[in-house]
Amino acid sequence: MGTLPASLGPVTELVGRELEAAMLRERLRDPLVRLVTVTGRAGVGKSRLALEVMREIGGEFGRVQVLDAAAPDTYRALAALTEPDDPAAPAAQAERAAPAGQASQAGHAAPAGPCSPAAWAGEPGRFLLLLDGCDHEARAGAAAALEALSGDPRVVVLATAVEPLGVYGELLLPLAPLPVPGPVRGPAGAAAAADPQELLEVASVALFVRRARAADPSFALTLENAAAVAEVCTLLDGLPLAVELAALRLRLLPPHLLPVRLRDRTTVLSGGPAGAPERHRSLAALAEWSCRGLDAPARALLDRLAVYEPGFGLAAAGLSAEPAVDTLMDRGLLVVVGEEQGELRLAVSEPVRSHARDALARAGGEDAARDAHAERYRTLVGSAQAGLGGTGQDHLLRELAAEGANVAAALRRLRERGEVEAAAALVLGCRLPWLAQGRLREGLEWCDECDGADGAALPEAVRARLADMSGVFALALGDPQEAVRRHRRALALGKGVGDRRQNALVSAHLGAALLEAGDPPGARAVLVTALSALESMGVTGGAAGAAASLAGVLRAEGDRRRARELLERAVEALRRIRDGRALAGALRTEAALALDGDEPALADRALRESLRLYGAVGERTELPGLLEEFALLLMRTAPAQRPRTVRLLAAADALRGETGAAVADEWRSAAERARTDLSARLDWTDFAVAWAEGVRMTAPQAVAEALSAPAPARRAATGPAPEDQSLTPRQVQVALLVSEGMTNRQIAARLDISEWTVVNHVRQVMRRLGCSSRVQVAGAVGRWS
Repeated sequence: MGTLPASLGPVTELVGRELEAAMLRERLRDPLVRLVTVTGRAGVGKSRLALEVMREIGGEFGRVQVLDAAAPDTYRALAALTEPDDPAAPAAQAERAAPAGQASQAGHAAPAGPCSPAAWAGEPGRFLLLLDGCDHEARAGAAAALEALSGDPRVVVLATAVEPLGVYGELLLPLAPLPVPGPVRGPAGAAAAADPQELLEVASVALFVRRARAADPSFALTLENAAAVAEVCTLLDGLPLAVELAALRLRLLPPHLLPVRLRDRTTVLSGGPAGAPERHRSLAALAEWSCRGLDAPARALLDRLAVYEPGFGLAAAGLSAEPAVDTLMDRGLLVVVGEEQGELRLAVSEPVRSHARDALARAGGEDAARDAHAERYRTLVGSAQAGLGGTGQDHLLRELAAEGANVAAALRRLRERGEVEAAAALVLGCRLPWLAQGRLREGLEWCDECDGADGAALPEAVRARLADMSGVFALALGDPQEAVRRHRRALALGKGVGDRRQNALVSAHLGAALLEAGDPPGARAVLVTALSALESMGVTGGAAGAAASLAGVLRAEGDRRRARELLERAVEALRRIRDGRALAGALRTEAALALDGDEPALADRALRESLRLYGAVGERTELPGLLEEFALLLMRTAPAQRPRTVRLLAAADALRGETGAAVADEWRSAAERARTDLSARLDWTDFAVAWAEGVRMTAPQAVAEALSAPAPARRAATGPAPEDQSLTPRQVQVALLVSEGMTNRQIAARLDISEWTVVNHVRQVMRRLGCSSRVQVAGAVGRWS
């Protein structure tokens, strides 16, 4: 076996590259392999991976050699390997292989050395050669030389390059940046705590921590700095060189200030080792080197895309017919960051994006690029409006969610330019997308900003719509009183406009807010008028929404028959126009009516359809409440599904935290009681594990978890099973008041419902708890504590 050359350098620790290292070792040991090229963008760690793998398996080869593809003498050495018996061959081969600017040096005789013909002839076994940095000017010469070497069974070449060399028989090992942390869940706009132990399992964070300790041995990942470290790794796309340079900055900046420094421009990072190539000493140099040699169309496209936020689509950016896209992707300058509905989501990689924006700013072109970007997204949102209320809603909502960061950037640009009315129009166009995405606080703030200092410049009709939209967001955030105030202001502004359709829609929204604010009579009065007006004008979607809200009022008043009739009309209309999100909300009311009538199977079907509809549109705002409703039903119908129920309640709790929405006291108490009951019935470890699993679920995973639960079996006519004793939130309230000794009339007054409704609830409570008297109900409630 051969000996390892000193050119392999010192041992360095690989972090997060176990799989890639194993794959590379396997390929290099394969006797049929002649050339393996490790590809990936600059700074991703190609050379380090190659050197460490060669160090591990180099002893299995007769000789190991490391050559720099950019060095002129490299091509004479490579040429010597192709024709070892012909003294004239090295110079001739080098003349053919050397790139422009190096041919004059190739005529010198190749010195005797590790790669000379003499040395090669005396070496037994296979020869492992690392040809490092086959990029830019070195690319053509390296490819030609390796083509000549590919037929020699004794030679195994490991090359590193930004893009494939295109040599016949080349095997590729793409090297991506290290994984970065996912979003840390917490209330919208708040700094959420991150678990240091969990973060250390993410490769980019592990690398940051190890390099940070090299700079400052006292550094440790803590609850206080974990979120900042996670943000730094995400801002840098997990690029190893960038992460290492950022970790070195802890000598100058505390962790919480580091992401602030990097948010606008990552190219400020520098301070790489003095002996490293220049491109590895700073991110600015790395980005400049990465863009070297781009043709004019590719460079122009890169500059245009540098103002886009990561995650844009090909169609949204107008790239469908751009041939330069492939050039940028081959170079790793344009990378795939995800997929939505079969379309790739792209981003200009860091630090190239920051470098390109700096160059644009210096050339005076950044403003024009941002203006074009804003116009494109204003057009995108505007053209989506016709389909958001019906056919195509699911596709459009998902597309606008994926483009959310770019829509927000476009909105900021319009505000910077003082285009008040254009900004307001864009905000209004985001009403349904922001609701579905759970961007509630952001939506409310944008409504207030547009209607604030510059509100006088807006037409009253626009201000009325902004006030109405802000009321919708206030209600979604769990503040019905504030929603009522805002909707009433919208009606006052709309009176002078004379838009009957808009005023009727605002009245429907006001009715929904009044119901949540605890004023069913006021809600009924407003909704009856709004429903009549919307039906007379043929506003199908608005009328269906008003009918669904009115059904909720009638249910609260105990008139289940009329509520069901109204709801059936609303559901039929929403199915006809294919407004999936509104249909899901109406089905939730249908499920509540079914539970009031002790029809769990019907409620289950309605809630499952709601889950599928919310899943299709990527719903975030209303999904937590639906998950809780389904979990409570599951507790009642499928006691064996307790771990799943725990996961659903945990997922709902975590997902609601992302929107910052408050929950009504009725539901909060029901969810807390469910958690207490489940923790008492499950082993504590099982409960804790299930809860942790639920907290980690994404919205699609939570929907899938719920839909995979078994449907309730038909119950025997003999009555409920002993476990089937869970109460609805309203029944819990009634049972508690019964235990306090209140009469039906007193309970009706306390809960603002009819006495007949209380009678029905008391009957259901007694049946489900197996009680034959109010005294027994009080005793059962006493055992809850």
